[in-house]
Amino acid sequence: MKTKWSTMPLGLALLYAGLHAGIAGAANPAAGSVTDRTTSTAYTSGPFLVPNTSGLAGSVTCNAALPCDDFTLKVDVPAAYAADHNLTVRVQWANASADFDLYVLDEAGNIVGSAASSSDPEVAVLPAVTGTYTIRIVPFAPLGESISASVELAAKPVAPAPGSGPSPSYTSYQPPAASGLGKNAGEPSIGANWKSGKVMFQSNTQTLRVGFDDSVKPASATWVAKSAAPPQCTAVTGLDPILWTDSKLGRTIESQLLANPVVNSLSCYTDDDAETWTPTQGGGVGQGVDHQSIGGGAYVPGLEPLLGSYPHAVYYCSQSLVAATCARSDNGGLTYGPSMPVYTIEQCGGLHGHVKVAPDGTVYLPNKSCGGQQGLAVSVDNGMTWTIRKVPNSLAGESDPSVGIGSDGTVYYGYANADGHPRIAVSRDRGQTWTDDQDLSAQFGVQNVTFPAVVAGDGDRAAFAYLGTKTAGNFQDAAFAGLWHLYVAHTYDGGKSWVTTDATPTDPVQAGCIWMGGGSNPCRNLLDFMDATVDAEGRLLVGYADGCTLACATNPSPADDPANGYHTELASIARQADGRRLFARFDQPDLVVTSVRATQVNSKATLVATVANKGSSAASGAVVKFMEDTSTVGTSAPVSLQPGASADVSIVWPTTRTRGTHVVTAVADPANAVSESDESNNKTQASVYFK
Repeated sequence: MKTKWSTMPLGLALLYAGLHAGIAGAANPAAGSVTDRTTSTAYTSGPFLVPNTSGLAGSVTCNAALPCDDFTLKVDVPAAYAADHNLTVRVQWANASADFDLYVLDEAGNIVGSAASSSDPEVAVLPAVTGTYTIRIVPFAPLGESISASVELAAKPVAPAPGSGPSPSYTSYQPPAASGLGKNAGEPSIGANWKSGKVMFQSNTQTLRVGFDDSVKPASATWVAKSAAPPQCTAVTGLDPILWTDSKLGRTIESQLLANPVVNSLSCYTDDDAETWTPTQGGGVGQGVDHQSIGGGAYVPGLEPLLGSYPHAVYYCSQSLVAATCARSDNGGLTYGPSMPVYTIEQCGGLHGHVKVAPDGTVYLPNKSCGGQQGLAVSVDNGMTWTIRKVPNSLAGESDPSVGIGSDGTVYYGYANADGHPRIAVSRDRGQTWTDDQDLSAQFGVQNVTFPAVVAGDGDRAAFAYLGTKTAGNFQDAAFAGLWHLYVAHTYDGGKSWVTTDATPTDPVQAGCIWMGGGSNPCRNLLDFMDATVDAEGRLLVGYADGCTLACATNPSPADDPANGYHTELASIARQADGRRLFARFDQPDLVVTSVRATQVNSKATLVATVANKGSSAASGAVVKFMEDTSTVGTSAPVSLQPGASADVSIVWPTTRTRGTHVVTAVADPANAVSESDESNNKTQASVYFK
């Protein structure tokens, strides 16, 4: 449960408010301008002594008791300038323990850009459009600090062309309505047990087990409630729920944050898909009070513990106001060692994403704001010490970033940039350098994203899921009218190119605003994140909360009416239905006949069928058999098809004494000589007429 108070204790804020009510700085100078010829300006303001935390409840209030600081900015650029230029506003201060929020308003007072996290600096990126703007600084936790602000017009980086080839499709699954399961599923976690094939889904205080049956098309799903019992294993009231499954070994650990400064979380593990649960210590000594994450994997070779009783290291990471820590368990999460320091507020913002472990034992903890850029903490000694590494071309954002790690250690870092766009970068040296950092918004025209979730399989294959909307503007504003869908981008060439799928094309995931500022807000029904995993056969599964159900699904609009499906939080899993998977060894062709037709010259007819490969690998030597009723008319010459390709095949059919209408069936690969992902969709019928 993210809170803005991660950067400042409440008592200290109230003390400043009581001693210094009504005192605020003023922008110097009070106004400035930028043009396509003079592309930058700057100003300072402060010191600020009085905190203004009104934004926690929604819209910011500015008055004598709740001060704000305004700077007037005039932008004068050519009409088409915004097509390839951005306007970037950056605000920073000296003491990283302080916190300021940044808003950019247009002439009508609408918020067109914002940065209201715990980052230092705060950066807002918006289209470079002519107009008069107000840059508003809100001293959330000022601590007597002054700010310096800069404004710059700069060219947008050129995005590469989207990847080629077919994109996978997804099927979404939700618990049966009558079951009552998964009704409060904000910020879910998901894990896949590769040994049993079961999928675990955690949200609020509820753990659900999901089984998929692939003998039917589309696959069916069975949802079962398998929550651990309070008070030993889970809390009665959900604060921060988290779940992690050790896919290879089959152990699942669930954790519930407690509002207790001594024992900060309850936790249990299961080795039998939640038939039984074993209580654990919860977290390491000295653990943080908020935003815990659990993950695990191999130890660094040569540094395995002498007394370890579980093959993999398990890490419990959390943050505590102005620092983050991680503790390691050597017995599968039963007990933990001491919490080791990862970073301080001077290095990175307090909140972090989900901890991930590479096959070589390297541990990664991503963070959306490390000195104004996206970054991650990296440990190469089983969590004993940590190094902060940044993604050079990034800007701090609002959502927790996510990392996926391939089988060869390739790191894929997905994030929501300060301009709201989805970006992903690749590192092959543990985050020391980055390549192929690119904007993935172009294929669907996405303008704002939240909740990045990245998973990798083979070294050159990864998937990046996020919620996205094609509507620009301040998506946290209660009046925001955009529709959000679940998008998934896949790469099959190590991050050089990506192909994106709208995984929920006919049913928005959210209508209207999404609040990222913590606390209680009507737009915060989805809470702070979503999750993704991969099953044993390389299918991606995304665990998300559906905020647009019932009436909203057919009539989406920005309303706050959970009873009718507006701003709900229903447990949902988007499961990959076809296409290339994250493990290449499971790629298969899928042959389908898309059409059958006939042409006739005198007494001879030619039967033609179009056969397509809708699968994820090449099909070699495929033939098509033509039949009338149960009689074989003929078989085509063999054809080979790459994924996504199609070809026409034909036979000649003498039509003497066969005048009239005939029903012809065309069957691709009639002898099942080609192993396919779906053997049930190989034939089609058509009526043909001969004179």
